[in-house]
Amino acid sequence: MRKLTLLVLTLLMGVLAQAQMLNPIKWQYSQKQLDDSTTELKFTAVLEDKWHLYSQFTPDGGPMPTEFSFNLPKTVKRIGKVVEPKYEKKFEEVFGVDVYSFPQSKVVFTHKVVNTSTKEVEISGEINGMTCKDEVGCIPMEPTPFKFKLKGKSAEGVKTSAIDTTEQQVVAPDTVQNTASVAGGKSGDCKDLVIEGLVTKEEEKGESESYWFIFLLGFGGGLVALLTPCVFPMIPLTVSFFTKNAGTRKKGLFLAVTYGLSIAAIYTLIAVPFIVAKVPPDTLNEIATSATLNIVFFVIFVAFAISFFGYYEIALPSSLANKADSASNMGGLIGVFFMAITLALVSFSCTGPILGSFLAGTLATNPDPYNILFVMLGFGTALGLPFALFAAFPAWLNSLPKSGGWLNSVKVVLGFLELGMALKFLSNADLVEQWGLLKRETFLVIWTLLAFGLAAYLLGLIKFPHDSKIKKFGPIRIGLATVFAASGIYFATGLFGANLELISGFPPPTFYSYAAKSESKVETEGDNHCPQGIPCEHDFDVAMERAKKENKPLLVDFTGWACVNCRRMEEGVWVDPEVKKIMSEQYVLVSLYVDEKKELPAEEQFTSCLTGKRVKTVGNKWSNLQIVNFKSNSQPQYVVLSPQGNLLAEPVGYTDKNTYLTFLKTGVDGMKAAVAAK
Repeated sequence: MRKLTLLVLTLLMGVLAQAQMLNPIKWQYSQKQLDDSTTELKFTAVLEDKWHLYSQFTPDGGPMPTEFSFNLPKTVKRIGKVVEPKYEKKFEEVFGVDVYSFPQSKVVFTHKVVNTSTKEVEISGEINGMTCKDEVGCIPMEPTPFKFKLKGKSAEGVKTSAIDTTEQQVVAPDTVQNTASVAGGKSGDCKDLVIEGLVTKEEEKGESESYWFIFLLGFGGGLVALLTPCVFPMIPLTVSFFTKNAGTRKKGLFLAVTYGLSIAAIYTLIAVPFIVAKVPPDTLNEIATSATLNIVFFVIFVAFAISFFGYYEIALPSSLANKADSASNMGGLIGVFFMAITLALVSFSCTGPILGSFLAGTLATNPDPYNILFVMLGFGTALGLPFALFAAFPAWLNSLPKSGGWLNSVKVVLGFLELGMALKFLSNADLVEQWGLLKRETFLVIWTLLAFGLAAYLLGLIKFPHDSKIKKFGPIRIGLATVFAASGIYFATGLFGANLELISGFPPPTFYSYAAKSESKVETEGDNHCPQGIPCEHDFDVAMERAKKENKPLLVDFTGWACVNCRRMEEGVWVDPEVKKIMSEQYVLVSLYVDEKKELPAEEQFTSCLTGKRVKTVGNKWSNLQIVNFKSNSQPQYVVLSPQGNLLAEPVGYTDKNTYLTFLKTGVDGMKAAVAAK
C-alpha cells in the first residue's frame, strides 16, 4: 500500500510538472561520416540539474525506458542497436524494482547506419522516454522528432581515408529557428515563429497554486450540488444504511469512507482521457474559443436551466442506473463502489448541469487538461466528503435541515444562474466571430432582467411547476433577494458607462459596444478594438518595426476574445490613469488575439515543429509565437521586449495593479539602461 501511495504521488507530481510546461531535457544531433557508406549518428540529451534519464534496457515495472524509433528508406540499414553510455543500477522504492539511469547531465547515444544508394537520402524518427527528479517527480517526454541526411555512396567507390570524418551538426526539427515574420515553406517542412536574439529565464511561477484554486472551485461546485433534491436526501439515508447494516460501527465507518472515496474517484476518472490523450498545449484553447462549441454550450445551458425550472428532467438512460444498482448488491468493496456509481447516475439530473457549468467555465477561462482533472477531483471530493463525515459523527445528522420545498428553490435559483452562464458562451462565439449580435449593452440588459427576475422569484412573485407555497420569508431568502436586486441595479449602471469592475471579463469588453463604436476610431486611429483607447497594433512585425522607429519598448499582450482574465486586466488595471499613461506614451502596445479565427493566406500557413499542428489562422500564429518563445499557453500574458528583441522584464500574467505597474516601470528602466549602454 505504501509503495502504491508513493507511486501515485510521484506520477501526480509529474502531471503537475508537465502541466507547468517544464521541459528539463533538450536534444542535440550531429553526424560523422565513417566511410563511403557508413554514418555515425549522435543523439545528445542535455538535462537540467538533478534530472535524470533512463536506459533503453530499464526493466519492466520501472520508469519508461529511452526508446529510439526509425523511419528508414529501403537503401538504409541499421548496424546493431543504439549504443548508450554506462548506466547506474539502483533500487527505486517508488517503482519497486532496480532502475537503470544515467547520473550525468549530458547523455550521448550513438548509432551507425549504412546507405547503399548513390543518392542522398533522408531518415527520420522520434525519441520517447521519461525524465525524473527526486523533488518533482517524473515527466513522460513528448515524442521528440529527429531528421538526418545521409550522403550517397560514390559510384566509383572512395577509400575510407579520403572520407571527411569531421562531425557535422544537424539542426533538430524542434529547434528550427526563424524570425517571427517567417512562415510557410514547402509541404512537409515545419517551422516555428522564433524571436531572434530572445533570451528568457526558465519560468519559476507557482502554477500549482492555480491548480489549488481550480480544485477549490470544483469543490465549491460539489457543495452546491449537495444542496439539490437529487443528492441532499441521500446523505442521511446512505449513512444510516452503512451504520445499521455493517454490523459494527468500525466497519460502517470504513464502508462509508470507502463510499465517499469511490464518489471522488468516479468523478476524477472522467478527466483521465484528457490527460492520457496528451492534448497539445493550444488545442484546448482552440476548442474553448470555437464559435461552434460555445454555441453548443449555450444551447446545453439553456436546456439545463429549463430542466432546473422543473419543466422536464434530464437523466441518463435508466438501464445504466439499473445495471449499476444490480452490481451494488455484490457486497464488499466492489458493491460499495457500484453504489457510488449508482448515486452518480441517478443524481445526474441535478449534478450534471452544475458540473457542466464548472467544467465549461474552467475550460473557457484557462484551457488546460489538468484544470479538468482538478475541477473533477474537487467536485467529487465535495460530494463524497459528507458521507464519510456523517458516518464518523452520526449525531451531526440531527443538525441537517429537513428536506422540503427549499431544495426545489435551490434548483430554480441555479436555473437562473445557468441562463446567465449560457449568455456568456453565446457572447464568446459572437466576440470570436465578430458577428456584432450581442454587444455589451444587450448583454447587460439581459443580465439585469435575469437578476431582477431571480429577486422576484425569491419573493414569491414568480412561480415554477414544482414550487410549494412559501409559508414565511426567512432571512436567507430575503437576503438573497436583496443581493440579486442590488446586482440588477449594478448591472444596469453599466448601460450608462459605469466600468463594472466586479464582473469585468463576463460582459463583452467596453470597446465592443454601440457607444464605443464611433468614439474608438478617433481614440485608436482607426482601430476599433484597442482596450481603454490605448493605441495598439495587432501584428507583431508591424509593432516591432514601430518600436524600432520610435525607439520605445514593445509591450506584447497575448490575449483572447473569450479570455475572462484579459477583460479583468483591461477593465480593472489598464483603466488606472497611471497605468494608461505609461502604456500610451512610453510603450508600443501590440495585442495578439490567440483565438482570432481569420485564416492566414495559404503561403503564410505552416506546420509547427514544436506541436506538430498546422498553423492556419491568425490566432494559431500568435499562439505559436507565445508557446515557442515564452513556454506558456495561458492568457493574458504580458511581455516587454526591446526593439532588438531582448527581454526587459520578467513576463507577468493576470495580476494586481501594483505588480503590473512595477512590471511596466521595470521595462521602461530596462530600455533606458539598454540605450545608455550603447
